[in-house]
Amino acid sequence: MGRFPEIRLYAKHGALVLRDGLSICFYMRRSHQEVAQSVRRALDAYLRAVGPRALNWYVDQEGDWQELDEQGWELIQDKLHESGGGIVRLRERPDAVSRYLFEYRGRRLEGSNEGLISGVAFWLPTEYLEKHGPDRLRELALELGNELPFNSGHAGLAFHFLHTPPEFQQLALRHPGMDVLRLGLVTEELGTRVRGPHWMTFLGQPVLGELGGVAGLRARLSSPDITVQEMEGTRAVITLGTWPEAGDTEQGQEPPLYRELARVLEPWLYQAPPTQDSVADADLRRWERRFLD
Repeated sequence: MGRFPEIRLYAKHGALVLRDGLSICFYMRRSHQEVAQSVRRALDAYLRAVGPRALNWYVDQEGDWQELDEQGWELIQDKLHESGGGIVRLRERPDAVSRYLFEYRGRRLEGSNEGLISGVAFWLPTEYLEKHGPDRLRELALELGNELPFNSGHAGLAFHFLHTPPEFQQLALRHPGMDVLRLGLVTEELGTRVRGPHWMTFLGQPVLGELGGVAGLRARLSSPDITVQEMEGTRAVITLGTWPEAGDTEQGQEPPLYRELARVLEPWLYQAPPTQDSVADADLRRWERRFLD
């Protein structure tokens, strides 16, 4: 095994449905109209980093995957215009888990739903990290974060999946440093809470202020391998070690830096609301508290 676990799960017909990867995600308690220009700039930065042919397919207005041509880009640009909104999904391929994926959920923040947010996610394969190193990934995450008016965000190892097969729960608990993200659900519920910890955890307002700002945050973290970097707009990013860690509970490897940050952030951590499935709720709560219990 290399630095990261190589995870590949296939459907019966042979399509890859789950693999290891990377995600860079930001959450904004703002309406689509307020963040549209920032999201377009961040998408441009992502494409400069991964290459213009990394994303070849898009979801059309009927919800079907179409090859990304000039007409498709016009539709995407229209959706990312201030007067548009909704869902934008771009990926490398339509028939299996993609190495590269862009997803944006632009919401209209109306009414009393405090959980509703706009969110954006940029996906890459772990091969990108192995080839370019952690400094390049960190630079890319910071470049994207500087473009976006985030309340929180994160970057690091993550599962890429089309669906979650029966063995997925065991895999997720075995590798606690790998994120499990369903952006559609998160943008309906997260609000200004934090989905953490991750290799890079981005904090804006109000959480950073409630922690006492950058100085207060640094005072709560004792490990010399944890860095806190101030960003413009009264924001900060916390980085846990030089490389992201997946962890492996079967080998007794539970990333201690992630546990330390989890204890600091515990009052602000997001927990999904309960459903009608008590067994699934218990499994999810176990995963959400994997660095705390």
